[in-house]
Amino acid sequence: MNGFKNYEKIILRDYLALERTRLANERTLFSYIRTSLYLLTVGFGIFEIKSIQHLIAVAWICIGVSVILLLIGFYRYYQLKKYLNTYTYEDSH
Repeated sequence: MNGFKNYEKIILRDYLALERTRLANERTLFSYIRTSLYLLTVGFGIFEIKSIQHLIAVAWICIGVSVILLLIGFYRYYQLKKYLNTYTYEDSH
């Protein structure tokens, strides 16, 4: 991130803003997971339907993108979580 370090006590407004950011981070992670599951379902669905077996390459692409999205989602979630934890002042609660 930007390397900013807070050395002051945060006020209620700042604390609430951090909580909103944490909740938004969780929602974003859930969106990554949901999208990943949708792509995984489409990929396996293509394998199961005999009339569209010519789309096997698309199925593998969906499954691969699903795994990549899941990894990106978790990486971004933990990266922002770690950054937010370093921002808060230890005595602010």
